[in-house]
Order: sequence, then structure tokens, then C-alpha cells
Amino acid sequence: MKYTRLFLLSLSVVAIGAIMAFSFNPFSSQVDFNTEIKPILNKHCVSCHGGVKKAAELSFLFSQEAINTKGKSGKVAIVPGDAEHSEFYKRLITHDTEERMPKGKDPLNKEEIALLKKWIDQGAPWGDHWAYQQPEKPAVPSVGGFFARLGLIEDEETRFAKNEIDNFVLNKLKEEGLEHSKPAGKGTLLRRVYLDLTGLPPTEAQLQAFLNDASENAYEKVVDQLLASSAYGERWAAMWLDLARYADTKGYERDVYRNIWRYRDYVIKAFNEDKPFDQFTIEQLAGDLLPNPTNEQLIATGFHRNTMNNDEGGTVDEEFRVAATLDRVNTTFDVWQGTTMSCVQCHTHPYDPFRHEEYYKLMAFFNNARDEDVVSDTPYLRFYKQEDSTKIEELKSWILAKGRNEKDFEKFIRILEPKFNSHDIVPLSNGTSSLLDAKYLGLQHTGYGRLKGVTLTDKNRLVMNFSTGTEKGILHIREDKVDGNIILTIPISAARDTVMFYPLPKIEGKHDLYFTFTNPKKPKDWLQIKWLSFQKTFGEGKDYESVELKYTEVLNAKADFTPIMSEGEGDLARKQHIFERGNWLVHGKEVKPGVPKYLSKMSKDYPTNRLGLAKWLVDGNNPLTARVAVNRFWEQIFGTGIVETLEDFGTQGFSATNPELLDYLAVTFQDDMQWSVKKLLKLIVTSGTYRQSSDVTPELVEKDPYNRYLARGPRIRLSAEQVRDQALLVSGLLSKKMYGKSVMPYQPDGMWQSPWNGESWKLSQGEDKYRRAIYTFWKRTAPYPSMMSFDAPSREFCQLRRLRTNTPLQALVTLNDPTYVEAAQELAKNMLKKGKTPEEQIQAGFNLIMMRNIDNRKLQVLTKLYRQTEQEYTRHPTEAYKFFGRSDVSPKMAAMAVTANAMLNLDEIVTKE
Repeated sequence: MKYTRLFLLSLSVVAIGAIMAFSFNPFSSQVDFNTEIKPILNKHCVSCHGGVKKAAELSFLFSQEAINTKGKSGKVAIVPGDAEHSEFYKRLITHDTEERMPKGKDPLNKEEIALLKKWIDQGAPWGDHWAYQQPEKPAVPSVGGFFARLGLIEDEETRFAKNEIDNFVLNKLKEEGLEHSKPAGKGTLLRRVYLDLTGLPPTEAQLQAFLNDASENAYEKVVDQLLASSAYGERWAAMWLDLARYADTKGYERDVYRNIWRYRDYVIKAFNEDKPFDQFTIEQLAGDLLPNPTNEQLIATGFHRNTMNNDEGGTVDEEFRVAATLDRVNTTFDVWQGTTMSCVQCHTHPYDPFRHEEYYKLMAFFNNARDEDVVSDTPYLRFYKQEDSTKIEELKSWILAKGRNEKDFEKFIRILEPKFNSHDIVPLSNGTSSLLDAKYLGLQHTGYGRLKGVTLTDKNRLVMNFSTGTEKGILHIREDKVDGNIILTIPISAARDTVMFYPLPKIEGKHDLYFTFTNPKKPKDWLQIKWLSFQKTFGEGKDYESVELKYTEVLNAKADFTPIMSEGEGDLARKQHIFERGNWLVHGKEVKPGVPKYLSKMSKDYPTNRLGLAKWLVDGNNPLTARVAVNRFWEQIFGTGIVETLEDFGTQGFSATNPELLDYLAVTFQDDMQWSVKKLLKLIVTSGTYRQSSDVTPELVEKDPYNRYLARGPRIRLSAEQVRDQALLVSGLLSKKMYGKSVMPYQPDGMWQSPWNGESWKLSQGEDKYRRAIYTFWKRTAPYPSMMSFDAPSREFCQLRRLRTNTPLQALVTLNDPTYVEAAQELAKNMLKKGKTPEEQIQAGFNLIMMRNIDNRKLQVLTKLYRQTEQEYTRHPTEAYKFFGRSDVSPKMAAMAVTANAMLNLDEIVTKE
């Protein structure tokens, strides 16, 4: 039986060898457009013959513009199958310097010309870039030797491979002539996975629990615990807030406060709940357009309310509304498509198949958003006090009892939409200002302005928000002309930011309305109008007056709020035009919402608004969304994406180092995991690839210095948030408090300059000083300085990846910032309890952070530092007091704090290894 089995195995080997011999064709030489031709065209041709300009009326960006097409010369550029008669090829080989291409530059080398000729002679087949092709799930490569693959033995490769990721990685390592590394030490691995999944290192107790667990799935149990911890959401939200350009201020010159912290909390909760990535996407891009949106879904739309507002006096609101809308197009494609769509604002993309017109079709999805760069930051979701919420419920009950639809009432009471902002009223006289207080429309005696195109059919109430200090002024609203029929007369008396209801007569159709103000007794006094809304009453009868009064009381009640997205309809809907050369003032032809031709088609069942766009992104047919998402999570774990250029999956971006692995993960994430981020991360961190030691050998330095092929474990700098949070945790200072308004921990005086409003950095008290970095107040024009030193962005725009640096300034932060000094002092107290000698105490402190022993040489250096410092503080006890801030501190305690401070500055401490 034994010999029969061996005989069959031998036959199998022979058969497989024969199949491989017949299937391998060494003479195959078909030119590949994407990998061989497109790079040449991008490098030498499309700068003159592409999206930005089409010299000689010729472009090499799209096949239909290059193949069998005549240029300005009247000659056919590329004749498929016939390079000799293709003008494109002739211009490459001519000796006439006036005719030779590329014009004014060095000629192509012989190899490039030969390759282009061969391509044309083969029929000039045009290929779509790999990223724009639908990913298909590749077969998982086998690992191990022949007998190991049959399950007869276990060899080195099969012991290494923990899941499918490892099969793809091992296959690529073989191609590159590399081998995988040994497993990382248990302590190192534990710290690595804690930092990756929660942003925090483990404690001593957590390390001991892991070391004492002898079960085969001990590591997997740790991973599950970390994925279930509340700290997980805080770590991954920090990544997402860079993409969302989240900040607590509006940006630009004034950069004043924006009350949008609830969006940050939504992101944390979404990650902790493992909200499917497709749902996460839809809620952020179009939560307001979902049927009966919840408060959470409205808050989620804060993703695109993190655009900047310019509240500086003298600016044009429409200019900055357009700027925000352009940013939404660019950010959406940056985050979900890895595509540099911003290039297409001014012209067709110079390297990728996206046309100028398509940019504005995408912009049409966002153009009806109701935010308009107004200082009030509307629209926003209002959060009422309990007594006002009770009134709202009473009003809803009254409306329902009358058999009326309460939806319009509920929408307006929640978000104050639909309404006209006061800048929609065009000032037409000297007594009118569109910039009163640099914010709202202002009218003086005899001043007037026009509100164009208001549909008044079925509207019998004007709701107006205004402020004034005057008495006995009169506001007239006239129909269609400045001296037209008066439809409403409003007596004006002193009020501050007050909402009032006024009855309108029955009027049909759309009209221009003229607002005229008279105030002869105090002609210099201003009437300030903030917004207007034309509504239909939701009831009638004797008791309606008291109901409307209660409605007015609620609208005038003070309520907390958070900015959200809301769609304008009817009179508030906008037409979208192409901006000629990207200039918002020069309108070309009108376009309707649509998606780029070279990506998947948008289903006819989807609405042509942001909700339809969001569904199109995550319906499983878009070739980029899943690839871009898994690549981003991969980059967070390994330091470099499978496609290094997270921001550019186009032809100018880096190619995937392991395209089969990328597509396998994309399809698995999308289809098998149903967009579960936690399942994706668990697959990554439980792989053998992830568990490798990060030690570098000379061979790896030579063959793969940047670890692109993953022959070793990840070793990367901690993020700004992780550096700070780690110091607070190991010192015992870190607060576990979650959610709520942003806090202000230690920051040097003078960092903030807010001359317009007198805002200042007010140091938070109690545990708020020690909350995780994600809760730190983020001012765009003056971000938290210690985190900026560790590569955190200002978040004025979407930040797709942080470029990690290692600078002397970072050392100055960890050695001098009050947070790190205080953390070192608290860490020192703990270290002194851990041993009898300085060596033992320093070793214990290092173990506490790194989960392993310190290098002996470094131990000697730190011990020397401790002894010298102790001697210095013994001679000069007042210096110990100055450092520690306490008169009763001993030289020994102060010296250990200095040593701990130096230890927190070690490169390995601020590195994940």
C-alpha cells in the first residue's frame, strides 16, 4: 500500500511537470498597453497631446481620439496594424528636428520606439487601466512543498501561513527571491497589535495574561478583545478624521469655532459598532436623503460640513459656497476612489480617462446643498432642551389630530430648512447693505432689496428671523416691482435674533419680492434680516393662534446644534454649469448629475442626487471603492499600502506590489465580509505576515529596504495621537472618558492669535487634561503644536496619508512638553516601586512600555544619566523642585523622572516594531 501511494505521487509529479511544460510559452510577446505603452505616452506625449491641451488637435488620452484619427496635418496618427503608415510612428523616427516628437525634447530611446512600433503593428490594442476594471477574486496560491500541499507533512511555509494573506505574500516573496522572517516575540507582538487596533499599548497585567495563556488561540482571543474594546473606535476614528478634514474651527482668516464635535463622536461609535463600510459611506454622504433620517444619520453628514467657511468681512458667500462644493467633489473621489479628480476642475485629466464635463456632472450631485458660507453655519440639526422637546411633541400631536402631514413641520423644527438666507435678497439702494456686520442683509430708512423667483402657491405664512434696535419702523413686502402691490406690512420694533410668523395673502405662481424699509424718525437705524421661509400653515381653527405661538416659542428657544447637509428643492434647487477653465464666474453649458464613463454605470433605480451617488460608490460594481478602502486599512497596519500612492490609483500612481492580494482582499471585504472593517482587520493582524519579526537583515536592506514585499513585520513611527496617548497610559494619567466637546490640554501661551473674537486657549481642568488625543481641540490655523511636530495635518483639506518623519523637533516635544514631563514624573513614581537598584527600576520602566528587555548598552546610558542627575539634584535641591514642581521631592525621585523623560524620547518608544 505504501509503495502504491508513492508510485501514484510520482505519476502526479510527472503529470504536473508535463502540463507546466506545455502551458508555458516562452515565445509569447504580446505588448501590454497598461504596463508598457501607457507609461511611455504619459511620460512623453500627453503633456502636449492630452487633457490639458491638444496640440495639433490630437490626444493620446482616449483611444477614440488617437486611433484612426487625423490631426491638424490631415494625416492619420495611428493606423492599427500598420506602424509604417502611422504619422505617430513617423514623427518618432524622423531626423527632421522640426517634425520629430516629442517636440523640443530628446528623442525616445530605441527600445521605446521599437515597443511602440510593435504595439501598433499588433493592432494598437487599447487597454483600460487595471484600477478601472472590476476586481475578480483570484485563486489563492498554494504554499509549501509538494507533500505539504497534499497534507502529508508540515513544512516551514505551511507553519508560517495562518490565512490566505500569507499564501499571496509567500508567492510574491518567491518571485522576488526573498524569504519570510521568524515570528516576533510575544511581548513585541502584543504591543504591536494593541497599538494597531486600539492606539494604546498593553498594560503589565494584559501582557502577563497573554503570556500565561497556553491555548492555541491565545493570540486570536486578544485580537477579539481589542476589536470589542471602546478604544478601538477612538484609534480608527483618528485616521478617518484626517480624511473628513475634521476640525473645531471653520478655517480661513477668522477661523472661528464650529460646534461639530458630534460628528467626531459619530465616527467613533460607527467604528465601535462595526457599522458596515457601505452603510458608513451612505450615511456620511447622504444620510439626510434617507427615508425618515435619524439624528445619527443627519449628524453623519457632517463629513461634508467639515469644509471651510469664510466669515471674513467683504468676502462673497457664493464664491466660498462654490469652493466648498468643489472640495466635496475632490474629497469624495480622494477618499472613496483614490482618484485625483481635482485635476479635472480646469480641464480633462491629463493622465486618466476623466473628462472636464464629467467633473461638473459630479459637482451637480453636491450643488444643491443648503449650506451657503453663512456665518450661522446653517443648516444644522437642533438639540432642544426638555421643555422645548415637550412642546414639539404637543405640536406634532395637534397636527396629527387635524389629519395633516407633520413631515414639513418636523423638518423645519429640526434643521430650519427650507429657507432663504438674507444674502439672496439683492440690495438695490444706498440704504441697503448686504454686508451689515459682515454677515447679514441690513436695511435703513428707504432702503430696499429684491428676492427673486419665490413660489407663493399654497404659501400663507412668512417666517422671518431679524434683529434691530429701532422702534416703529415699517417693512413692506411688494409684489414684482419696487412700487408694486404691497402684500405684507410688518411693524418693526426692537428685537434680537427673533423669529416671527406673518400671514400672507393668497398668491399663485412665482414672483419677485421687494423688501422696502421706512423709518423716518430714526433713519440711521438698521433692520437686520437673517433668513426667510415661506410656509403653509399646518392647521386652522380657533385654537390655531395659540398653536402657532407655541411654534414661535420653540423656534426662538436656545438650542444646541451641529452642522449637517440638507438638500435644496424647488426654488432652492440650482442648475449646474461647466466652469470654463475651472473659473466659477464663467459658466459653460448646463449639465445634469452623472458619474464618469470609465467607471461602473449608475443604476437607473438610484435617485440622481447624493444618495444615488453614495449607493453607486458601494453597490459592488464600482471597481475602485473596495480596493481603495482595503488599501487604506493595509497602509495603517503595515506603513505602506499595497498601492503606495493611496491618493492616486490612476496611471501616474504606483502599481500594486501584490495586485492579486489587493483584489482578493477587495472582493472578500465587499462580498464575503459584507463590508465589515473588523473582520478585515482581524484577517490582516492574524496573518503570519503580520506576526513576523521586524528585524532587518543586510539581505532585506539590499533587496527590499522599504518592506514592500513584506519579508518582515511592520516597523513604523507611531502617529501623533499614539505618541501622546502612550505616554499618558504608561504613566497612569490617561483618562478613559469618551465623547463630548473637545478639550484643551497643555499648550504654550501665545500659540493662538484670534484678534476677531478674543478666543483663547483655556486649559481644561481635571481629567479632561488627560483625555485621548482625538478629543483635543483642533484649530485649523493653529493646530495643537506637539501633534503637528509628529506629522498631524492642519486639516484644511482632506489628508489621505501622513508622511512620517523623524526630526529633532519631535525630541524637543517629548523632552519639554508639559504633558510628557508630567507623564515622566508619574512614570518615575511607578518605576521606583519596581526594584531596588536604578538598573532594575529602569529595566522595569522599559518593560512597562515595550513589553521586552532593554538593550544593555542603552540601560548603561540611562543608568549613568540617572546617577549624574541624582548627584546634581543632591547638590542643588532647588533645581529638583523647579523640575518637579513640588518642594518635598527627593533628588532620587527627580532624577528618575529625568531618566523616564529621556526614555520616553527613545526612538523605539515612539515606534511600533
